Amino acid sequence: MTQNDKSTATVLVTGAGGYIGTTLVPMLLEQNFRVRAIDRYFFGRELLSEHPNLELIQEDARAIKPDHLAGIDHVIDLVAISNDPSGELFQNETYAINHRARATTARLAKDAGVKRYVLPSSCSLYGFQEAGVIANETTKTNPLTTYAKANEMAEHDVLPLASDDFGVIVLRQATVYGYSPRMRFDLAINGMTYGAYKTGVLPLMRDGTQWRPMVHVKDTARAQMFMLTAPLSKVNGQIFNVGSETNNYQLGPLAEKVAATVPRDVKIEWYGDADHRSYRVSFDKIYGLGYKALYHAEDGVKELCEALASGKVERTPQTITLDWYRELTTWHERMRSLEMYGGVLKI
Repeated sequence: MTQNDKSTATVLVTGAGGYIGTTLVPMLLEQNFRVRAIDRYFFGRELLSEHPNLELIQEDARAIKPDHLAGIDHVIDLVAISNDPSGELFQNETYAINHRARATTARLAKDAGVKRYVLPSSCSLYGFQEAGVIANETTKTNPLTTYAKANEMAEHDVLPLASDDFGVIVLRQATVYGYSPRMRFDLAINGMTYGAYKTGVLPLMRDGTQWRPMVHVKDTARAQMFMLTAPLSKVNGQIFNVGSETNNYQLGPLAEKVAATVPRDVKIEWYGDADHRSYRVSFDKIYGLGYKALYHAEDGVKELCEALASGKVERTPQTITLDWYRELTTWHERMRSLEMYGGVLKI
């Protein structure tokens, strides 16, 4: 795809109002893509600024229709109940959204003549791995949570749709970190940074030797955009881990990096029994295509500290995914109990 072709391509992004979506959409617009952004916008439509090449559609991913795919060249199907605690509390919804809705969108996309469909999945599919194993895309998966299981089911449904005229690419993302307009402090590096910056104490589950792969939010957005222009013969029907070897961290040394980067004295405070969940991931496959991650943990910590210092972000219920879903559910129940004749005070 040339630069001129890019300026005429339209990308449908589901989950566009989320943590990754509110970073990805502006990046697509900067590269002259047109974007159709679909979301419920639980965290606010205002997180995506108006733009002549941006179309905002408020719709549930479980209700996407063929009309939503009309005129679309590529789909990045980001929508998801996006972490383990939310997935366990809303299990039925997680399977419905993370699996079935995305499988349906992929089929609709193929029927509509869409060129490429990108499914952002998760490295959490690897779950626990034996010591010494560095998981690549052929490693046997071991999904331990509803979130991971639903992602794997979506992978199994969309990959067989790949054909000569319909590219399907699965991206297994490492744990994401860094600043985003839809900020999240329920992610490992982000949460560590907030606690260390605000209190000078960084709580860390024992024993710190467990491995986790990480990726900056801009780097995973760049990987999704990369797959829109990568040679189809090299990516179609395939799975790619997204991250970098330098972003494979053991949690103890990672906490030390965070503590050293935060601009105050920070004490690491250990708690709990040893967490034996551990997985280290290989990113050689996507690197072999020319993709390269640009950011490291320290970059994310610095930008979050700057955002906190300026008042650009703060920890609120909206920045903790499960807390916000619970709050919305509570509001809904209260409003339903109070509503009469189509309203509350105004009827």
